[in-house]
Amino acid sequence: MDLKIKLSLPHCTGTEGKWIARALEHDWIVPLGPDVDEFERRLADYLGVPEVVALSSGTAAIHLALILRGVKPGDEVVCQAMTFSASANPIAYCGARPVFVDSEPLTMNIDPVVLDKAIAHRITLTGRKPAAIIAVDLYGMPAQMDEILAVGERYNIPVIEDAAEALGSEYGGRKCGTFGRFAALSFNGNKIITTSGGGALVCHDKESARRAKFLATQARLPKPYYYHEEIGYNYRLSNISAAIGCSQAETLDWRVERRRSIHERYVAGLAGLSPLITVHSAPSESFLSNYWLSVILYDESVTAGLPDGDPSVPDRLRRALLDEGIETRLLWRPMNMQPVFSSSPYYGGGVAASLFARGLCLPSGSSLTDEQIDTVIEAIHRHAESATR
Repeated sequence: MDLKIKLSLPHCTGTEGKWIARALEHDWIVPLGPDVDEFERRLADYLGVPEVVALSSGTAAIHLALILRGVKPGDEVVCQAMTFSASANPIAYCGARPVFVDSEPLTMNIDPVVLDKAIAHRITLTGRKPAAIIAVDLYGMPAQMDEILAVGERYNIPVIEDAAEALGSEYGGRKCGTFGRFAALSFNGNKIITTSGGGALVCHDKESARRAKFLATQARLPKPYYYHEEIGYNYRLSNISAAIGCSQAETLDWRVERRRSIHERYVAGLAGLSPLITVHSAPSESFLSNYWLSVILYDESVTAGLPDGDPSVPDRLRRALLDEGIETRLLWRPMNMQPVFSSSPYYGGGVAASLFARGLCLPSGSSLTDEQIDTVIEAIHRHAESATR
């Protein structure tokens, strides 16, 4: 199938070549280098935080955050159920056990009420509290961070913010990626800005950043020969990748605003399909999403009678749009529904499963034109109702 409109392509704006050429000219084609330092500085300035450590992926950032927290084999880590596997896999890397918590419907993120109950139950059941909480800003929508942080403070459990999809989003006037003890960012090819692949760990003190850099460079000690006293990782970002990131960061604000304008176009263009379909939007002015991916949701009545978590309705729409060369994506299948985590505890009802069964991510890349978005809107109008049958 020749895709005419893709979900979220990397968006080059013309200066990437200049940055890469300069790195090549000065032989900075190795891990680390001046562009890594510059990229970290730009990110820290943008977020208003002391330290950002550029890494090979957002997954690496979450893994290092857990290590810095001291998560060890046998520990439990609470994680949002509705998320990409990269939020949960690093828990297993540490030999720990994920405990999944359901979403609330307003933001589709971890439910603070269920979170509180889950922690209390784990303490009663195991005699120990979880070692960390991983809260995700799903599709760029900020989680209810005030309530989540309050739960963490009540039990003295640090919160790690997975802001991989939320660069440029804000909650209560504060940028996502600045909440909690640590935060993870992603610069994968489909994100707001890209380094072709990469991520970053947001730290609030120099010592944590120093320790993260040490672990991310194979934990090599400063001797005239290779010397290691602990396990390290090959997690640092390359200088060439960072050069691309520096270029992309020059237009970061514009990229975020473009995704927001695309979301507004979907809201206006699909309003006539309500209540069959609604465009998922911020619940209040406190939640300023970057709308990394705009999401539509079928009404709950449409999936009534289907097995829990059955996405057949949005999948029929997905396939109809694909036939017209339009790429869409089903929502993340909740982690508690993944075979690899079938033995992990889960707390909550069926909110995440219901969202998965009703939702579809729409083309949202900043390189898309208004005309392309209108093409998607028109196609959804043609196929939305027939997909329910």
